[in-house]
Amino acid sequence: MSDYRRAQDLGACYFFTLVTHQRQPLLTQPRLREALHLAIVKVRQRYPFNIRGWVLLPDHLHCLWQMPVGDAEFGLRWSMIKRLTSQELPRAPGVISLSRCLRRESGLWQRRFWEHRIRDDQDYRRHLDYLHWNPVRHGLVERVADWPWSSYHRLVREGVYPADWGGAGGVEGGFGE
Repeated sequence: MSDYRRAQDLGACYFFTLVTHQRQPLLTQPRLREALHLAIVKVRQRYPFNIRGWVLLPDHLHCLWQMPVGDAEFGLRWSMIKRLTSQELPRAPGVISLSRCLRRESGLWQRRFWEHRIRDDQDYRRHLDYLHWNPVRHGLVERVADWPWSSYHRLVREGVYPADWGGAGGVEGGFGE
């Protein structure tokens, strides 16, 4: 078994990527979106964190969280969110492996998630732009504003982005995976 270590910087801002099991395009379905939303609300009541940015795509999500001062327990939060979301839904389609059955996994999520500790303001902005540009990058829409499941709309209202940011034609700088 690998010795995987996660960043554990108290009060830091983190970028996350979570993927559905076998990249099933389920996350934008109404019932799953609602289950995910309710799970996040429940977890935030007990273990607060600030959502700085979010995008939900059919088979994965990206988000930026600001952890509370003195707290780095994002793994606990994600574990609870994933479990609570899965519990609200019928079993995902397909055969679940013995390993997943023994771990009582539903087959909705990949086991792990990817995190990156945000280093500075430039890194923060690059990741915020990346997550909002993702629906365009994946060919789901032509303009960032056309994707409904994103914090972009809230951030336009707050003045973080101009309303025409990420229109057809691309975004300066481009983004890598």
